[in-house]
Amino acid sequence: MNETNRVDQFVCVVNKKIDSAKLLNALGHMAAGLVNLHVKNNTLDSMRFRDFYDMDKSPHPSISENGFIILRADNGNKIRTLRNQLIEKGILFTDFTDVMVEGNHISQQKVYDITREEVLDYLGICFFMNIDESKELTKKFSIYQSR
Repeated sequence: MNETNRVDQFVCVVNKKIDSAKLLNALGHMAAGLVNLHVKNNTLDSMRFRDFYDMDKSPHPSISENGFIILRADNGNKIRTLRNQLIEKGILFTDFTDVMVEGNHISQQKVYDITREEVLDYLGICFFMNIDESKELTKKFSIYQSR
C-alpha cells in the first residue's frame, strides 16, 4: 500500500441544468477517456490505482487512492471557461458536449465538423491535477448534489 500523502485528485465539473441520467453517462465517458489520456502520456502511475481486498480476500480491483470530486457549474459556459483555463495550463482533460448525447461516434463527428466550439453546450469536464491547484480553479463551483 502506498502510504504517501495524496497530492492529486480527480475533478469533474458537471452542468447542473442537465438531468442526472445524462450526467452519469457523460461522467463514465469522461472518466474512461481521462484514464486513456494519462496512459498515452505515461502519467498513469500518478493516479495511484490499486486493488483492495476484503477479509475474504475477494478483490475490488483498480480503484484510485486519490479523491474523485464532482462539482456542479451553473451552465455550460462556466465549464467552457474552466476548459479554457485548463488548456492554458496544459492540463489533460476530457469534456462531454451536447453533440455526444445522441447518435454514434460517426454521426457525432459529422455534427462536430459543422459546429463551432462557441456554440457547444458542455455537460461536463474531467481532469486530474494537484489538489491545491484544482481548488483554485474550481472555487466558484459547489459540490454536486442529486436533486
